This record gives sequence, C-alpha cells and structure tokens, in this order.
Amino acid sequence: MLDSCQRNITYLRLSVTELCNLRCRYCMPEEGVCKKRHEDMLTQEEMLLAVRVCASLGICKVRITGGEPLVKPNILSLCRETAATEGIEELCLTTNGTLLPKVAQLLKEAGVDRLNISLDTLDEAKYRHITRGGELAEAMEGIHAALDARFRKIKINTVLIGGFNVEEIAALAELTRQFPVDVRFIELMPIGNSREFGPEAYVPNTVVLEKLPELEALPADGSVARLYRLPGARGNIGLISPVSAHFCATCNRIRITADGKVKPCLHSSDEISIKGMNEEQMRETIKTAILEKPQWHGELSYYEPSHAARNMNQIGG
Repeated sequence: MLDSCQRNITYLRLSVTELCNLRCRYCMPEEGVCKKRHEDMLTQEEMLLAVRVCASLGICKVRITGGEPLVKPNILSLCRETAATEGIEELCLTTNGTLLPKVAQLLKEAGVDRLNISLDTLDEAKYRHITRGGELAEAMEGIHAALDARFRKIKINTVLIGGFNVEEIAALAELTRQFPVDVRFIELMPIGNSREFGPEAYVPNTVVLEKLPELEALPADGSVARLYRLPGARGNIGLISPVSAHFCATCNRIRITADGKVKPCLHSSDEISIKGMNEEQMRETIKTAILEKPQWHGELSYYEPSHAARNMNQIGG
C-alpha cells in the first residue's frame, strides 16, 4: 500500500513484549518497566490478526521485536504462525542474543529467516555497564548458536556511542572477517532513556569510515544501511544514520507496539490503537495510519530529541 508520499509500505515491525532480561541504558530504565495488565496487551490472536491484515495491505516482511522477544513464552508459536501467513515472504527477529542458545534452532524451524543480534562492545566490563548486569559470554554464546542454526542472514547491531565504544569499531568490524555476519553501526538516537547520555555520545557514523579507511563501498541493497566491506571479509559493514542522514524519503515501515498501538513513524508521538478491534476495523485503522505516515520526523539531535513518548523497549527496538 502506498502512503500519501507514494512510499510503498511493505515492512511491519511487531513488538511482542515490553519486557527484557537486560536493562540497556539507551533502551529502558534501570528499574525496568511497570508491567501492564494482561488485558491491556495484544493477545497472540490479535497479533496474528494484525499480521494477516497488514499482509492483505501489502506488507511482506515482518520483524519481531521487543523488549526482548525471547522472554515471551509463546514466541515460537507466534513466529511459526507469522511465517505461515499468506503474503509474508520474510520473517526476522531482533534479540540481545543471551537466550538464543536454547532456542536458535527452534526459531529457524519455526520460520525465522534472519536474526539481528545487539552487541555494543566486546569488553566484558563495558558490556555489564551498558546492559546493567548482562554477561558478554552469554551474548557471544548466542551468536555462535545462531551461526550453528544457519539462518539466512545474521546481523550484529552496534549502537555507536561517543566516549563508550568508538575505540572498538575496528574490533567489532573484525567480526565480519571471523564469521559470516554483517556488523551494522547505528547512530545513537535521542529517544526515551538515551537522553541520559550527554551530547558527546551522539557521534555521526562517518567516524566508522575514519577508523576503517580500508572499507570498500558496496552497491545499495534496498535497506536503510550504506554498505561496505573489509578486504577479505565474509560479511558486510553497514552504516545506519537516522540522526546525521535520515532516510525518511524511502522509509517503508510501520510499527505495532505490544500494547496495540500503530506507530506510522518511530519518532512521532502519534499512535493509533487497534486493541480489541475486529478484522475490518483493524484494516481501516491500519490503512489510516499508513496514509497518515509523516513525510519526515524532523530534526534529531541531543538538543532536539525525538517526539516519541516512550522508551525504545516500549516501542520495539
């Protein structure tokens, strides 16, 4: 379905939970989130209905997000039913990786094609700091489990934070030589809990090119990342620049939160509820949300933060 700016909306990011087993500093508060009543959250049936409705409107790619989707007890059945939905051609999942060892192969069998795994540092102490208590070894074990399961594509997502992990760019990029994975450096966005970082944390992705002058540019693949490759690497380097070089003109996605709000734009405060709707009501509401997708989210910087009224774990990472 085309929005009012003639962008073809083909990508749904579906958050299945606000909860997480980590407390990443840019994503959620240290105390976690106030757990909502079960009746305030989308049921599995409502999530799957939303997927079917979106597919009928031209959505062909779904990404399951959270919070941490792997803390959800019914995640495998959600993935299996989503992958089996007519019109859905690709199912992806974003995770912090720490729970993957037990379920990576099961996710693959349930129809998950691609995994994005968050990893902001290769230093154990810094990993505990940024995640407020997580263990790097568990995340690395999860990456190896994903590799063993042979997903079609595995991407490592690194949020680039000035004063924290800029000096690790080369070490993180080296993962593309060691393993058949892509590493994507994503600019820190001034949204929700990330506001605890100072202005120095918001560095442009051009610093990656400065740190890795040997990078070779690759043709665009239709994603939001600019692609590069280290000589002899098995995977690509991607630069995602939502702050310094926004990609609103080609944005093809909408989001649905775990409590049933459609967000046409990540950085807008606009949210449209689909909780409790029947199929036809949901279809008309989602069509309206697509048509009301803004042309641009406006300037983003430490001094001009996102208008989104939630933390990332409540929207869907």
